[in-house]
Amino acid sequence: MPVGKEPMATEKSTRSVPQEHEGKRLDVVAALLFPVYSRSELARRIDAGYLLLNGKGSTPKTKVYELDLIELLEVTRTNTSSDKAEKLNLDIVFEDEDLLVINKQPGLTVHPGAGVSSGTLMNGLLYHRPGLEALPRAGIVHRLDKDTSGLMVVAASLSAHKVLTEAILHRSLSRSYEAVCEGVLISGQDIDAPIGRDPRNRLKKAVRQDGKNSLSIMRIIKRYRKHSLVKVSLATGRTHQIRVHMQSIGHPLVGDRRYGCRYLLPKMADEATIRTIRGFKRQALHSRRLEFAHPRGGSPQRFVADRPGDMEELVDALELDFEKYS
Repeated sequence: MPVGKEPMATEKSTRSVPQEHEGKRLDVVAALLFPVYSRSELARRIDAGYLLLNGKGSTPKTKVYELDLIELLEVTRTNTSSDKAEKLNLDIVFEDEDLLVINKQPGLTVHPGAGVSSGTLMNGLLYHRPGLEALPRAGIVHRLDKDTSGLMVVAASLSAHKVLTEAILHRSLSRSYEAVCEGVLISGQDIDAPIGRDPRNRLKKAVRQDGKNSLSIMRIIKRYRKHSLVKVSLATGRTHQIRVHMQSIGHPLVGDRRYGCRYLLPKMADEATIRTIRGFKRQALHSRRLEFAHPRGGSPQRFVADRPGDMEELVDALELDFEKYS
């Protein structure tokens, strides 16, 4: 919890433990039921008394049972050194009293964490709209990796935060991505493979049988000579999900060295194409489309963001190379 002024509880979110999670640790189940928060953050909230089990304080290791009630107390934030407002050049696609839709540029970290205390989307949001200080994580209800670009929705009120968090939990907030992967795909596929922590590298995720259920729906947009442009829709929202799933089927994303990018080159590619492919140093992944019901009134909201310049340059290079040799 923040150091300094003691935070005030403002609203309570309650979840009932499903039968399939009976016997698991409280922090593990809380992370499944409140996916906007990391397990470590929820453990801290348990220790601080801001996450209760059946109305009482507990410990992260406490076992839970079917129909137990887990209560998360939302708190008024206080500024800390990592939560300070900073003027950043944010691309705000839409804004009203309840929410903001941001087109995040690649390279922008979403919120402060280990080794990153400033210059994040959260810092920029707190400058742009100081009232977000009253919301958990300044209203951020889902994440994008630092080097992934594209659309995110941010809650701007407690009521909207609750509705949007529920929408993510129940998968009624739709997210689809565009990605450039290595290799020429034969067909689209539904990648249904559980994801957990990579046992050999704590900074990575991996497909593993004891992982969390994860489903990515991948469809081909365009095939090139050594690459494919694909659309991927998420049925679940695991950390690094698309990157892990694409690696698992042998088609890692261009630029994603953490998950197997080999910088494949088309045969006899010209120097410009080679420079563009080898010079792409982040995962070629963009949150293209976002759809959800507005938290006030339920009207359908649909947003589309064009690919950023570096990814557009990559697609153009692959397109020109394909046309040259087709």
